[in-house]
Amino acid sequence: MASVGVQMMMVREKVEADGMLPVLERIAGMGYTSVEVSQVPMDETNVSALAKGRSDLGVAVAALSVALEKGPTATGDALDTDFEKVVDDCRRLDCSYLRIGMMPFSAMVTKQAVEDFARQCEDASQRLRAEGIQLAYHNHHVDFAKHDGEMLFDIVRRLSPSLHFEIDVHWVQRGGKNPVDVLRDFAGQVELVHLKDYRVATLPASAVELLAAGDRAGFSREFAGLVQFAEVGAGTLDFASIIPTAIDSGAEYLLVEQDELYGRDVYDCLADSIAHVRSLGY
Repeated sequence: MASVGVQMMMVREKVEADGMLPVLERIAGMGYTSVEVSQVPMDETNVSALAKGRSDLGVAVAALSVALEKGPTATGDALDTDFEKVVDDCRRLDCSYLRIGMMPFSAMVTKQAVEDFARQCEDASQRLRAEGIQLAYHNHHVDFAKHDGEMLFDIVRRLSPSLHFEIDVHWVQRGGKNPVDVLRDFAGQVELVHLKDYRVATLPASAVELLAAGDRAGFSREFAGLVQFAEVGAGTLDFASIIPTAIDSGAEYLLVEQDELYGRDVYDCLADSIAHVRSLGY
């Protein structure tokens, strides 16, 4: 059975305020059995607390996050500057997976740029495999855009055959694809899956007021922004089909993530998400 875990970008402010171990205790108490570390400093304090959470609480570290290269939007650990540290962190935490959260924005613009990024991924993947670590790439909706008729996702997959993938079902839906179909297509290459629902909000009165005032551009922004991130089970995605398909495709970790909380407390959101997963028998 796959482990149900938390993507820690959701609780990064709690970690900063309360410390890593109390946060791990709180999410373990809800029934989560793993975490994926992202947007949390991998300093000695946090690494040690993650190790303690693993040994004392049974909270596995599903994956750590990494960039290929340090840069303006990649301020955490990067393989070009922190390779030895990243490998050591994985060994200390008994973690077999590293994940790239997004390709650099500059890599999205042209086919040549995507191809260059994909070749870098393959080099990094091969280097990490030699250390017993599997590199995975996490998708967004932009990965379903096309250059010369070929999706960015397919370019990366074609030119980085040893790379695996972390399928985010919300971003698959937002990219216009069926998450179940994509999970089946990536069977054998998808140990990490993000459980994130897709909600369409109701039109706010403020949007109608903008339209009445003649601000069509403002109304259009409000209307286009009705798609929201949601707690698992609070949106339109069919997790009764998604979760078994993910497991059949090789998922070892089902990681709850919600990019925006819309004023709710993060622990309340996490409690609702795992309650829905449990209601489906997992």
